[in-house]
Amino acid sequence: MAREKEFPMLPADNAPPEPLPPVPALSEQPLPKTGPNPRQTFSYLRGLMASHGIEPKAKLGQNFLVDLNLLDLICKAADLGPWDSILEVGSGTGSLTGRMAEFAACVYSVEVDMDFHRLAEELVGAKDNIKLFFGDILARKNELNPDAMAGWADWTSRHNGKHLKLVANLPYVVATPVVTNLLLSDILIDRMVVMVQWEIGERMRAQVGTKDYNSMSVLLQSVADVELVRKVLPSNFYPRPKVDSAIMLIKPNPEKRAKVGNVLKFRHFLRDLYVHRRKNLRQGLIGFPGGRRDKAVVDAKLAELGIDGLGRAEALTIEDHLRLCAAFSE
Repeated sequence: MAREKEFPMLPADNAPPEPLPPVPALSEQPLPKTGPNPRQTFSYLRGLMASHGIEPKAKLGQNFLVDLNLLDLICKAADLGPWDSILEVGSGTGSLTGRMAEFAACVYSVEVDMDFHRLAEELVGAKDNIKLFFGDILARKNELNPDAMAGWADWTSRHNGKHLKLVANLPYVVATPVVTNLLLSDILIDRMVVMVQWEIGERMRAQVGTKDYNSMSVLLQSVADVELVRKVLPSNFYPRPKVDSAIMLIKPNPEKRAKVGNVLKFRHFLRDLYVHRRKNLRQGLIGFPGGRRDKAVVDAKLAELGIDGLGRAEALTIEDHLRLCAAFSE
């Protein structure tokens, strides 16, 4: 399916776009009471799904928020406004979908489960600024579904959307690739507010030298500012997951991205560098998956960079990773 409309894209020099006329920040406004949709409590969701013969699927990471305060917190963190076009991954029962539609120009919600797609259509599909797409957000691990993205681009254009935002209670099975692929694309994303497993959230914001610091920490923080909004306990979901969750705010940073340069090359370099985390840097660089390197050449480059080859990658700063990539990427 060819794109009918194009997204606002990153300019060649990664400069920010011209500012839009100001509107009051949602974070500074009292949120109105919910509209005609019933509050989706634990008992309501259980009864709703039972009446439709639907059961949440653990393999798809289907856990639905039952705390209205947390839905509002997500909306406030996303700072929704009338210029915003929202991409949601995981329509579920439409609770977050409908809430966001009260503030944003439009919401484009992607759902891979036909049962929940139909349920969301029944509950929120009649709203004129909500578009529900049935399908997978991913074409493959490192590629977003072009049909879904084309649909979002067209929906954005129809509603005069200027700010593109990912706001979602992300199914855990797609959380990392969705965030990473969208962040590294040329689509001009304003911010992301996502619910993820606590472990993933900790990796997203981990600092050098900590146990959670890994290639994802480096990649995300090399192009964006990442912060924790709130830790969320299992009791806030139906069904209850076995782990805690985290609401994360991710804001793309053009200055950081400009320093990285070729973000896809950096992504591939990090993937290969961390493929054997227990190896020291020298061993990892010599035995790179892309082809073995001469030991003397590796030692000489590391010495020139002033980096200890006996250390491990997780002990390096983001700046060190960028210097390594520049020196060792072919």
